Amino acid sequence: MNGLSKKIAVAALAALLLGAVAAEAKDKKPKHKKNEDLSANPLGNLQSKQPDKELYDKAMIALKKGRFDVARLDLQTLLSTYPDSEYRMRAKLSVGDTWFREGGSAALTQAEAEYQDFITFFPDAPEAAEAKMKVADIYYQQMEKPDRDFNNAQNAEKHYREMINMFPDSALIPRAKQKLRDVQEVLAERETSIGLYYGSRENFIASIARLQTVVDTYPLYSKSDLALLGIGDAYAGQAHNVLVVPNLQPAIKERLAAMYQDRAAAAYTRVIVRHPMAPHVEDARDRLVAMNRPIPEPTQAAIAESEAEEGSRRPLHFTERTFGLIKRGPTVVEAVHVGEPSLADPKRILAPEVTKQNLALFQEAYNAGRPVLPGAAVTPTAPNEPPRSDQPSQAPLQLTPPEGGTGVGVSIVGAPAADPNAVVKPVGNNNAALPAAEKPAVAPIQTNDIGKPGSIPVAPPQADNGKKKKKAPAVDQSDESSSKKKKKKGLDKLNPF
Repeated sequence: MNGLSKKIAVAALAALLLGAVAAEAKDKKPKHKKNEDLSANPLGNLQSKQPDKELYDKAMIALKKGRFDVARLDLQTLLSTYPDSEYRMRAKLSVGDTWFREGGSAALTQAEAEYQDFITFFPDAPEAAEAKMKVADIYYQQMEKPDRDFNNAQNAEKHYREMINMFPDSALIPRAKQKLRDVQEVLAERETSIGLYYGSRENFIASIARLQTVVDTYPLYSKSDLALLGIGDAYAGQAHNVLVVPNLQPAIKERLAAMYQDRAAAAYTRVIVRHPMAPHVEDARDRLVAMNRPIPEPTQAAIAESEAEEGSRRPLHFTERTFGLIKRGPTVVEAVHVGEPSLADPKRILAPEVTKQNLALFQEAYNAGRPVLPGAAVTPTAPNEPPRSDQPSQAPLQLTPPEGGTGVGVSIVGAPAADPNAVVKPVGNNNAALPAAEKPAVAPIQTNDIGKPGSIPVAPPQADNGKKKKKAPAVDQSDESSSKKKKKKGLDKLNPF
């Protein structure tokens, strides 16, 4: 009896539960299936039976189901059949969306062309900001890792900046700024890794150029403190290299090394002042202590700003590191989520510019021991010194025509005074008049009537000491060529030739 009563009670309870469920199902309104996401379509809430509206809704349903060819065909039909429709702008923009959703290099290229056409035809429409945003998203999706091709990252940065500058009142500005921070994180990571590699190879000029570009262009980079440490280490390495250079004066070495040490200390100081909550701030303090330099104290505003930046970053977990090795794109979880990204075009610092700065520092160190007073008079060139580039010497002679002459002649205006520093001193009186030119002796009369009666005998040449000079021995001229016919001798007389 007890078992039967229990079964009856269970059956009654089950009947009551089924009745309650049936009543609730009867009172509940039937659920209508949605064919499209109306929240993403600003014109989808309009209840209209117009043919252009039906074509547009049909295309959106095909786009949601992944039937991109059908969606493009319906949208092109709408644009060509109803050119004055109120859906023409959304239809034109949706054509680009079909290519964007399809994916692939060729499809994304076609999507970019469609979005650019939309901006050209409707530059003042609210949807133009959305089209520009999607152009930047195309390059954002194709970004590579920091150690690979960075052209897509550069194009994404360019288009996000243009979108923010062209449409400052758009509702998409916050999303565009965050995307820009992510892109700048990737570009800064690439430059920093290259700069640190150059520093490890002791190519300090190239390292400073890369790292200084990061610090000046991407202030929100997650490893800005590490980049500043690299700059300081590069300048410290240059100071060490200067001290071991041979054939350089010790005074110049000390002055140039001190200049490089000052620049290194400035980089370490900036880490503490600008990024007081960064992970490598203690390393900067240790380096300043080792250099015997004062350690600055950051302001409260700098501490709050750095704390907000570090708190907005997401930590990089092990799973993200592991999947980062597999996936194609970069990992941007460490990008900052606060602060204004840099909207100015990046100005790269090249290695030749750093070389010019080093040459200027060397020139300053070389001329520090020989100061030049400003406004000092320039000493004119002395008579016996070579002409100087800053003060040419004056010529002591002037060409003046003599009185009553032909206009050609030279007259001494004033003889220069004797140079007290001259190596060769003048001999005699400088004011003595020049002696008159001696008259040449009359040449003796020459004659060829030698041996004739009445001829003047010619005296034999006399030596310097009054003795007669010896007559030169006769020269045998038999073997010499002559126009005279020679007489034959011996057997040659029988030769008729």
